[in-house]
Amino acid sequence: MDRRRQGQPNHERHVRSAGAGARRVAGFTLLEMLVVFAVFAAIGIVTAQIVSNVTRNQKVVQERAARLGEVQRAMQFIQRDFLQYVDRGVRDMLGEPLPALQIDANGLIEFTRLGWRNPLARQRAEVQRVGYLLEQDTLYRVYWNVLDRAADSEPVLQELLTGVERVEFVALDRSGNEYSFWPQETGGAPLDPALRLAAIVLRIEFPPFGEIERVWPLPGV
Repeated sequence: MDRRRQGQPNHERHVRSAGAGARRVAGFTLLEMLVVFAVFAAIGIVTAQIVSNVTRNQKVVQERAARLGEVQRAMQFIQRDFLQYVDRGVRDMLGEPLPALQIDANGLIEFTRLGWRNPLARQRAEVQRVGYLLEQDTLYRVYWNVLDRAADSEPVLQELLTGVERVEFVALDRSGNEYSFWPQETGGAPLDPALRLAAIVLRIEFPPFGEIERVWPLPGV
């Protein structure tokens, strides 16, 4: 009886010692916890940077897509006008004759086109005088409600494209020569057929696409 009582405390000490060792093995030290937190923090920073880069790239793509849509819309307007070109001169507000197409020193191109839609059946011609002008980084489409202008005939401006750095309209003759001004002075002599107007070249520069060049042959010339 006494031996059993004497041996019992030793057995309890072994049990308590084994339990304490198990707790030490199953737990984490402060250093281990700090390492885990540091790893999670690094993963969080990397993940945040990836998400930020993806979001920024997506925004850039969306902005470029919207910008490309604006450019395509502007090119459609210009192309539609040039493909409807007609060799028909007009008169300015002073009664002076203007050629069917002219390019002046201010970079304004002005010409006559067919196909001016008239869905409301107003009393006007379906031939229209249009032009393109760059002012303060904005490309405008200009048109007049009449062909032969009076003193009160004011042009109507349509904003076509913003953020434009440079616009150049160039006349191209049948021999491939380029002219910054049109028509050319001949001194009253007949114009050589090889030097007659054949097409219009547009060079336009704007971010982020840089310079774009388009060539439109003119019908009926």
